[in-house]
Amino acid sequence: MFHPHHSHPSAHSHPSRVLTLVDYGWDTERERSFGPSRDEGLIPGRVVRAERGLCDVVAETGPVPVRAMALPSAGSGISDRLTPCTGDWVAVRPAGTATSATVVEVLERRTAVVRATSSRTSHTQVLAANVDTVAVAVSLADPLRHGRIERMLALAWDSGATPVVVLTKADQCADSQRAAAEVAEVAPGVEVLVTSASTGEGLNVLTAVLAGTVVLLGPSGAGKSTLGNRLLGEDLLATGAVRDSDGKGRHTTAWRELLPLPHGGVLLDTPGLRGVGLHDADRGLDQTFAEITELATDCRFGNCAHTAEPGCAVLAAVEDGRLSERRLDSYHRLQRENTHAASRTDARLRAELERPRKQISRHIRALKQSPNFKA
Repeated sequence: MFHPHHSHPSAHSHPSRVLTLVDYGWDTERERSFGPSRDEGLIPGRVVRAERGLCDVVAETGPVPVRAMALPSAGSGISDRLTPCTGDWVAVRPAGTATSATVVEVLERRTAVVRATSSRTSHTQVLAANVDTVAVAVSLADPLRHGRIERMLALAWDSGATPVVVLTKADQCADSQRAAAEVAEVAPGVEVLVTSASTGEGLNVLTAVLAGTVVLLGPSGAGKSTLGNRLLGEDLLATGAVRDSDGKGRHTTAWRELLPLPHGGVLLDTPGLRGVGLHDADRGLDQTFAEITELATDCRFGNCAHTAEPGCAVLAAVEDGRLSERRLDSYHRLQRENTHAASRTDARLRAELERPRKQISRHIRALKQSPNFKA
């Protein structure tokens, strides 16, 4: 049965309270669906840290170190296997007299922050699972990069979690409110908060907005770890100074780890992301560029690509100034990237993309074989 007050020790426990699985996000819905697993002698746990093939799990009985092998996911076949990542809920078989505790199944992921790998393969990387809030950290100490913000928001929206843009280092910005207004224009439907870990500006509002499992995303040097320490109330996350030579931060966070927040919920700090590739992120792009999605409903053609088609409502909005050309260019760029990423795993789509190139190649070969061809 589910015992929300059953306690266990934790390496990161706050002295004022004893942590339970509820502190890590376990709820009655999860407990209800876990019933059959309990009947088999299994207990629930959550992966709080994963690194180099090993992961730490917090279960009802306490911390359980396990090897992060590929495991079947709930309701899947043998071929559909998942490697546990930080944030995953798992089914644990308790240790026996001659055996150690083992993780036997990854429970259904309600949400997942997934990015494409930098290689030209169909591989993806799950940055965090079962996240409720994605806090996209943007440093106000550096020039704003709208394209990067849009890319991060597409990743966040597509996860199924609620994105929040957290502008950090406001004390190093001459006009933080103007910067916030500028960011709000490229983040429709997203709350934009101005904060400073140094002065404490905006931290009370941020604490009130963050809910459930919170993941901090952003490049190195954005101030994620410093901000995380302020939210945690103690210095549990390593921090480092930004280099003066190029303005980039050091990767002080080397792994992803769940840490309970003093006011409820858990925080997941992540290593700085040098690049974020999109993978099957149609939903995320539609929400990130919500105004383009809305305008597109008035286009003459249902499959309008918003490039040169007659009766395109999106291009008309660019012409009369309602939509910036930069915003549309960013939309097109991310759409192309997302389409190519999808083609890596969709043979039919890949064939459609390759067909024009093959036709051109055949045409060139035919020309060269022609008796009238001159090199």
